[in-house]
Amino acid sequence: MSKSMGGKAAVFIVIALGIAAALGFFVQRKLSKPELVASPSPAAPAASATPAAAASTASPTPVAQALKVPDVLPQFALADRDGKPRKLGDWAGRPLAVNFWATWCGPCRREIPLLNKLRHDRAAQKLEIIGIAVDFREDVLKYAAATPISYPLLIGEDDGLEAVKAMGMQPQFPFTVFADSKQRIVALKIGELHQDDADLILDRLLDVDAGRLDLAAARNQITEGLKTLADKRATASAGKV
Repeated sequence: MSKSMGGKAAVFIVIALGIAAALGFFVQRKLSKPELVASPSPAAPAASATPAAAASTASPTPVAQALKVPDVLPQFALADRDGKPRKLGDWAGRPLAVNFWATWCGPCRREIPLLNKLRHDRAAQKLEIIGIAVDFREDVLKYAAATPISYPLLIGEDDGLEAVKAMGMQPQFPFTVFADSKQRIVALKIGELHQDDADLILDRLLDVDAGRLDLAAARNQITEGLKTLADKRATASAGKV
């Protein structure tokens, strides 16, 4: 991921503490039973008055530096639960939350009930949640058979990693991409999604769709709002110690 994503069309990235990183996890899994190792979280970007906020990993690689979050959702194809290839463009005309996850990722699993709830609660607003599982297909289908997941799932192994790359990201899960009905990326949230985070982002996204806000104003409000929410959670957590 590039250290700078300036310009009006650039999308900001909000970094949450405690994300699970999975660089090279397919190589590890193909050679032996994986041991999941959490890497240090990237530093949170400072609040910015511009639509873009820069972010970098602790040890960025040349590949990471070359990546850039696109302005609109990329149109890669991944198989759904039935094996049918689907593209994100199949849901054009609806606001979307595209959640990248894996079965072995604890925060990813914790998010699923919230994602189910968001889809139900915002059905009248035509919100669709798309889960993109970057994992072995048989593991995903087994997990989905035992765990209620009400939204569409797309599944990919190596092609799933390519989808992550197309989104301008490294495989660190979970992360969620929010796009308006024109498939323009409004926000990208790395780390576990919380109800208040989701409500803030989706309310601003719907304002964009309704013409009440432009993209730049929505991104700025989301950036500032998420920072405030993160500070409140950190304060509350410190008070419990």
